[in-house]
Amino acid sequence: MAESIQLYATCCAICGTYDNATELYPANFDFAAFNPAIFSARRLPDRIHYRLVRCNTCGLVRSDPVADAETLTHLYVQSSFDYGAEVASLRRTYGHYLAKLRHYGGRSERLLEIGCGNGFLLEEALRRGYKQVYGVEPSTEAVAKANARVRPHIICDIMRPELFDANYFDAVCLFQVFDHIPDPGALLDECFKVLKPGGLMLCLNHNVQAVSARLLGERSPIIDLEHTYLYSPSTMSHIVEAHGFKVRQVGPVFNNYPLHYLTRLLPLPNNIKLPLLDWLGRVPLGRRMRLSVPLGNLYLIAQKTEVPG
Repeated sequence: MAESIQLYATCCAICGTYDNATELYPANFDFAAFNPAIFSARRLPDRIHYRLVRCNTCGLVRSDPVADAETLTHLYVQSSFDYGAEVASLRRTYGHYLAKLRHYGGRSERLLEIGCGNGFLLEEALRRGYKQVYGVEPSTEAVAKANARVRPHIICDIMRPELFDANYFDAVCLFQVFDHIPDPGALLDECFKVLKPGGLMLCLNHNVQAVSARLLGERSPIIDLEHTYLYSPSTMSHIVEAHGFKVRQVGPVFNNYPLHYLTRLLPLPNNIKLPLLDWLGRVPLGRRMRLSVPLGNLYLIAQKTEVPG
């Protein structure tokens, strides 16, 4: 596959410009990195990334150039599901932010999760009272590992037009997905279309302006080959509002994880990190000690208030 991969210039998804940007970091990958293992969720951070730039007008950070969308889709279809040990923590964290939709009149009828993995959040949504849940997930392995209760309601695909009717869902959720999308404007338009008037969208993704990201710089785990765009609360709000939504709430995410998983994210050399992870995986301290910490993510709740003119 590596020989056939083409890189294409990206534009600022807010301003639409191609050349009005400042380079942050040069690319440091080779084409062998385009394999399903690298494009699998929650792998050990490897510090491989495209060239990163920041828009001089709006501040949106993006990779430029990037591989074509067809190549990326193929890699995500083949990607593995290997974060089963973290599902309980993710379910607890994501469920906490899903509950916030109630503050804005969110109805617990139909919910869609884009990039749903094995559907653990769909199960949590049912537990919290949603009547019908649907998911879209490109990884065939992840869908195969879904619970039988939700698997029939997961479409193994990427989110695209014609998958769902207009004005169908009360809530659309994207957890750690939006950074990966090569055409975020098109995805937002589709989310807007499938939501009912008054419906709510919940996004949770990396925050490029978080203290951890600013301190670690290029060593931050969010500087990654999988990420086409990296958002701040400001740029996230800007792009969502540009596509017809009204932002209701945006803020930092507190993740609840065991010590073992948090250690995976530390910027340590592998000759130190790997033995430490092995030890923490075998002792009760690593598996049972849980911390609620701001890991550099943001959440945003937006509402479909009216069809843009």
